[in-house]
Amino acid sequence: MTAVKSDAQPQLLFVDGSFEELAKEMADYLKAEDAKQLLGGGDKAPSKEDVLAKLVAASSALNTVPEKEYTAASNLMIHLVLQSSDPKKYLPALCANFAKPMGNSPVHGAGLSLNALSTVFNLLEPADPIRARVFMEILKFLKAHGMFDSLRPYLERLPEWLDSWGAGEEIERKIYEEVADVAAEAGEESESYNFLLKALHTFDADDKEELTSDDAQRLALRAVKIAILSNSYFLFQDLRAIPSIQTLSETHPVYSQLLDIFAEQDLEDYNDFNDEHEGWVAQQKLDGEKLHRKIRLLTFASLAAATPSREIAYDKICKALQIPADEVERWTIDVVRAGLVEGKLSQQRRMFLVHKVTYRVFGQKQYQELANRVDHWRATLNNVLTVLKQEQSAAKTARERETQELERKLTSATTGGSGNQGGDRRRHQRERTDNDD
Repeated sequence: MTAVKSDAQPQLLFVDGSFEELAKEMADYLKAEDAKQLLGGGDKAPSKEDVLAKLVAASSALNTVPEKEYTAASNLMIHLVLQSSDPKKYLPALCANFAKPMGNSPVHGAGLSLNALSTVFNLLEPADPIRARVFMEILKFLKAHGMFDSLRPYLERLPEWLDSWGAGEEIERKIYEEVADVAAEAGEESESYNFLLKALHTFDADDKEELTSDDAQRLALRAVKIAILSNSYFLFQDLRAIPSIQTLSETHPVYSQLLDIFAEQDLEDYNDFNDEHEGWVAQQKLDGEKLHRKIRLLTFASLAAATPSREIAYDKICKALQIPADEVERWTIDVVRAGLVEGKLSQQRRMFLVHKVTYRVFGQKQYQELANRVDHWRATLNNVLTVLKQEQSAAKTARERETQELERKLTSATTGGSGNQGGDRRRHQRERTDNDD
């Protein structure tokens, strides 16, 4: 959608001629006989609005014109419609005609149609509410032709546009949902999910009737299905905080129960759910194999989070995930790749050493687990500190003994050396006396 602009100055069309002259030219080009009759009706000037109504009705013929003439013809048609005192009466029909496939341009037709739609959008004043309806037509066109990449650069500006249009919550919701559809059609799961959540946030949190309306429940169920089946989403706190999602506990309690399981429970709870609601997953056309794999990964994350020692024996993993021992390494690799846990396997000790873990929820239970882990670390550190103090004391005692022993040896050596020197002097004296005799 390269032609779309967001600045205050609209794009201009350079068209020369009076409305009547240009309308006649357009009527001849489209072979719009009804418009021709109005324009050739004699001295009395025809009503501009009547002429536009006939031209817009005939504008579907633009999809059959030669490719090289399409842009000029569509620009002239847009210019004429914008001469109306109330363009919004004609723009939806005109945009719908622009969005139809071009028979004479199978390769470039989509691009030409998008340019025409974008020109309508750009020529309207930035704060004109009709822009919202034109943008909806552009979104439908992009969805039909798988052109999400043309939309992507403008998504950051969308909240600003919606605010300037003052479109209201309902239009805002429809646009967000349409963007989610365009993204989903292009396989952009993350973008689709994010805009679906934006749509859910447009419902009034204080209006119970609105939260339980068909639209709210439809979007809520869609979001839940995407979240629990996604290979990328493992944390559900933000989703469960949305008011329309919370009302599912009343309107669709089984879905609400399933969401709770994926948010904070484990494989055993999921198996109990399937026993309680036998066949429900298949009936709802949910991928049971995907759900089973995902709850195992989440169970692994919970096991890692609840293990204070940060060392998980293979046997514990086997029991929690209900898998044979020879599959432990495969599931460990999967949970690490999912970003839920970081660590490494010790095959020799048959342990998984946890370095980091993502908490699925953080409530009272998790605070208690964290407190237990802190107590465990404190006890470990105290033990280490006690050992260090003991070693320090032992080292000090050893040094003192060594010092005392060294001093004793030095004293002994000094004392012993002086006694020998006295004996030598006495011997020399006796020797001199003997010689004198």
